[in-house]
Amino acid sequence: MTQAAPGTFVYDPPADPYLTVLHQDEDLLVVDKPSGLLSVPGKAAEHADCLERRAQEQFADARIVHRLDMDTSGVMVLAMNPAAHRHLGLQFERRKTAKTYIADIWGAPAEEEGEVDLPLVCDWPNRPKQMVSFEHGRPALTRWQVVTRSGSVTRVRLFPHTGRSHQLRVHMLALGHPILGDRFYAHADALVASARLALHAESLEVHHPANGERVLFHSPLPF
Repeated sequence: MTQAAPGTFVYDPPADPYLTVLHQDEDLLVVDKPSGLLSVPGKAAEHADCLERRAQEQFADARIVHRLDMDTSGVMVLAMNPAAHRHLGLQFERRKTAKTYIADIWGAPAEEEGEVDLPLVCDWPNRPKQMVSFEHGRPALTRWQVVTRSGSVTRVRLFPHTGRSHQLRVHMLALGHPILGDRFYAHADALVASARLALHAESLEVHHPANGERVLFHSPLPF
């Protein structure tokens, strides 16, 4: 997938690997979504190819429970039956899941860790972009830790407490450190520093619908 400005974007999802399954049982299908693939179909006919459709080609009963941004890669869980779908959906709604992300950001944060607690709302004239709004925004909280530092780039691990659209991207921007390759929020130097959005859903922990036990799924970092 090649980078382009939002107005010139052409959907060209990766075909290889077509679908990477990390785990599958009677209740769960856990997959590794590549960057550049939609989680669910878009409105336009040319946006029909998506993770949900690819999963259902092999596992007809698989149903989406949550989403990752098209440009984000990493762990996603799908439900394999209606009961599991309800169980998982409530976990996400009630924030009973635990998620970690890895991101490469522009610049060098002064601290080794911290948190961003800034409410977010859709920037409607420029959708799908989001923005900070203390008047209209919904609460959004992200904790972060530095992993490595290398010149003008810092790798961080992100722990979102909430799951707002573009939350991690806008919160890193608010720190003054946009994520590399972010075609919506990065400045020119940060945009060209990576051929893709340098944001990856590294791990996801949920209660298994069958017995309530905590299960952890992990995806290796692709950049």
